[in-house]
Amino acid sequence: MTNTEQLRETALAFRALHVPGRPLVLPNAWDTAGARIVEEAGAAAVATTSAGLAWDLGTADGDRLDRESALTAVARIAAAVRVPVSADIESGYAPDARGVGDTVRAVLVAGAVGVNIEDALHTEGAGPLRPVGEQAERIAAARAAADAAGVPLFVNARIDTYLRGAGGVEETLERAAAFLAAGADGVFVPGAVDPVTVKALVEGVEGPLNILVGPGAPSVGELAALGVARVSAGSSIAQAAHALVRRAARELLDTGTYGTLTDGLDYAGLNALMSRAR
Repeated sequence: MTNTEQLRETALAFRALHVPGRPLVLPNAWDTAGARIVEEAGAAAVATTSAGLAWDLGTADGDRLDRESALTAVARIAAAVRVPVSADIESGYAPDARGVGDTVRAVLVAGAVGVNIEDALHTEGAGPLRPVGEQAERIAAARAAADAAGVPLFVNARIDTYLRGAGGVEETLERAAAFLAAGADGVFVPGAVDPVTVKALVEGVEGPLNILVGPGAPSVGELAALGVARVSAGSSIAQAAHALVRRAARELLDTGTYGTLTDGLDYAGLNALMSRAR
């Protein structure tokens, strides 16, 4: 079987995991150890977190990481696990639609079968969101690149209306319709967790809806009952892990004690997990 055929099979399997009411649950990872731990915990797929990955590589989130660094990390993660991998590629690591197509081709080379592409703008002085038409062109370029490669890449259109305070249900649905028409397969709306809002989005989006969760969000079961098809932890696990590092460091430096480290993973078990052949 060729690499393209393998990617195609994996991509089709990943697509099939997006079922409204029986959501794909993604505890996002940012490195190979985390990816293997997530897989061992029973996740049907691994998704990267752009924020966690950027922090791990020594830079800030928000379109500051370069394509090569990001996709080198994605390739390591994809090579470390047996389940499908979806890559959060922020805005596409490119200034224009053609560049997004180039990024998607590199994503496939890295071994991932899904991408998140966000519509937020991080340029100083720019509006909070990319214009609908421009973003639709970027999504269309991603779709075309994947189709030309013969891989049914799952393109998840991230809409930051709620995260950036740029609109509500109506504005989100307008963007969702345009992005799905451009070739997106699903819609991701971080920041929308109120059950009434989530239900309205489920009913109004003509595709699988992805919700971002963390402390204070409805449970996976509650979101499933609303018809959500995908649930992502985003950067929240990375944030919790880094908080543990800070607590442990402060305890060790301030009091000379080690209580924070009590629940650490067993060394032998973790070493064995990382020694496992893919």
